[in-house]
Amino acid sequence: MITPAATATPLTTGQAVARLAGFTVVDVRSPGEYTAGHLPGAHNVPLERLDEAAGALAAAAARGPLLLVCASGNRSAKGCARLAARNVAAATLDGGTNAWAAAGHPVERPAGTRTPWPMDRQVRLAAGTLVAAGFAAGRIWRPAHWLSGAIGAGLVFSGVTNTCGMAAVLARLPHNRPTGDVAPFEETLARLAA
Repeated sequence: MITPAATATPLTTGQAVARLAGFTVVDVRSPGEYTAGHLPGAHNVPLERLDEAAGALAAAAARGPLLLVCASGNRSAKGCARLAARNVAAATLDGGTNAWAAAGHPVERPAGTRTPWPMDRQVRLAAGTLVAAGFAAGRIWRPAHWLSGAIGAGLVFSGVTNTCGMAAVLARLPHNRPTGDVAPFEETLARLAA
C-alpha cells in the first residue's frame, strides 16, 4: 500500500504499466479531456470535483492503491496532495497520459466521442488571440492595450501559482463537454465506492 508520505513521488510509465492491474486508476482531467484518451480502465473524477468524490475514493483506496492521472502530472499531483490531507493514499503518473501515450502504451476512448484540442493548446490559442486583439484594438482606442496587459498578468499569475483560471473557464465550454458513451459522474462514484 502506498503511504501518504509517498504521494509526492510520482511513478514512471514503466512502473505504472507493470502494476496497472493492481491500481484503481482515476483520471482527474475534465470530461472532455478524458474522452480524448485515457489509461485503460480509468475512472473520470475531475480535479474540481475531487472533494465531492473523497468518500468513494477512500473506499476504493481501502481495497487497493489509487493512481491519479492527468495530462502531464501537475493536476494529479495536486489531487494526491488533497487526498493525502484526507488520509487517502494515492500515487501520480509522472508525465501523465502524454508520457503514457508517448511510451506507446494504449489509451481508451469511449465509443462515439470526438477529440477536443488539449487544454494547454486551447489556453495558448485563447491567450494569444486576446493579446493580439488587445494590441490591434489599442492602435485605434488606446485603453484597449490594458486587455493585453491583463492577459499577460494572468499568465504570470498562472505560472507562479501553478493554476489556470482560463483553463477552468475553457473546460466548461460546449466543445469540451464529453460526447458519446461516457459514464455520468454519479455512476463513476458508485463504481469507485463498490
